[in-house]
Amino acid sequence: MGRTRGFTLIELLVVITIIAVLMAILLPSLNRARDQGKGITCRNNLKQIGLALTLYAEDNSGKVPRNGGVWIVKFMPYIGGQGDQDHNYRRMGVYNCPKYPDKEQTLDYVINSWKDGASEYIGFSPISDFRQPSLKIFLADNENGSWRAIIREDTGLGSSRGEFDVWNAQHLATGPDGQRRVARAHHRDGCNGVFLDGHSDWVQAEKMTERMWRPE
Repeated sequence: MGRTRGFTLIELLVVITIIAVLMAILLPSLNRARDQGKGITCRNNLKQIGLALTLYAEDNSGKVPRNGGVWIVKFMPYIGGQGDQDHNYRRMGVYNCPKYPDKEQTLDYVINSWKDGASEYIGFSPISDFRQPSLKIFLADNENGSWRAIIREDTGLGSSRGEFDVWNAQHLATGPDGQRRVARAHHRDGCNGVFLDGHSDWVQAEKMTERMWRPE
């Protein structure tokens, strides 16, 4: 009866090397595919928020909230919530971007509070203030820099959350560290956003302009 021949050390090393090379080739592609999947989920979430935006405006004389975390609780009845109660909003998965690194963050998006570039708009305003709503951003990915606040508590999403309002050029994706509020490279080299006509899309950071936020 013949002896079964096993692998030699050299053969094992060759196999291990081939596996390591294949992993080095495939892993970047797998990571890119995973990131693309998260980006698609984020845009789909924003699309649902965009629908809530449209329905809310229809029920409120065309007006929408323009600052703080008010939009989160006001839109809840339009995305499956039982009412605009602050303590329920964390259960709404559409409010979370799957790529935001701190999973305790409850405000993954920043809101258009642009007034004149020097001060912010506070309160509710008609969508008709924006002549081309399909070109105007309503929400965009929140930057995850060390200077950005993390809102972990279940309450307190009122208009006092001014650090999530975008109303100055330094808050945009091209703004400096310490001031930037819109994510610069959250999804590839840009961010996702929902526009005032309700559609969602990806915006390259370098192509984001003040005009995309200004009421005009």
